[in-house]
Amino acid sequence: MSLISLPCAPFTGADVEVENRESMYRGFLRIEKLTLRHRLFAGGWSRSFTREVVIRGAAVGVLLYDPENDLVGLVEQFRVGALAENSPWCLEVVAGMVETGETPEAVALRELVEEAGVENVALEFICQYFPSPGGTDERMHLFCAQCNLQNREGVFGLDDENEDIRFHVLPADQVMAALTGGQFNNAAVLICLLWLSLNRQRLQQAVGAA
Repeated sequence: MSLISLPCAPFTGADVEVENRESMYRGFLRIEKLTLRHRLFAGGWSRSFTREVVIRGAAVGVLLYDPENDLVGLVEQFRVGALAENSPWCLEVVAGMVETGETPEAVALRELVEEAGVENVALEFICQYFPSPGGTDERMHLFCAQCNLQNREGVFGLDDENEDIRFHVLPADQVMAALTGGQFNNAAVLICLLWLSLNRQRLQQAVGAA
């Protein structure tokens, strides 16, 4: 895929000087305090300033789609960051963190088994992005996993990770209606479903031609 050229400044990581890095917290999350400066659009360098950043690393999100039966698979689970919502149980794509030595593709396949009980899929890369670069270094890698989803609903997750995950299989038309109705509240599922809205016909046609 060719990249579209946009009028962005040619800055890179070499245009940032990290003067100090301090560990502030280590628990389920890790937080560091950075003192740094960077080049300015008008030329020269900024003053030194501090920023706290949540260290998360790479993560993976996987949308399940059955093009033959036009079904979408989503998971539902409790999310502490959504406590301010009417319900902190969120409909999401399958997701997980990339551990040392793992590839995003390997994580996608592992998490599909753990969270949805699904194997033997065809993975297609969607995109990668930073969910919130103003406060975390997390980089999300998104995929679409194609497989037969008929009669695959259930409850999954790892007990030792306090996971209680319900796997839903829904008609794609119903999911798309919920998308346009604003019923999804997290970036990964929104991006994946918008991608599916653009590629759904192509995926169905590929199955029909096989």
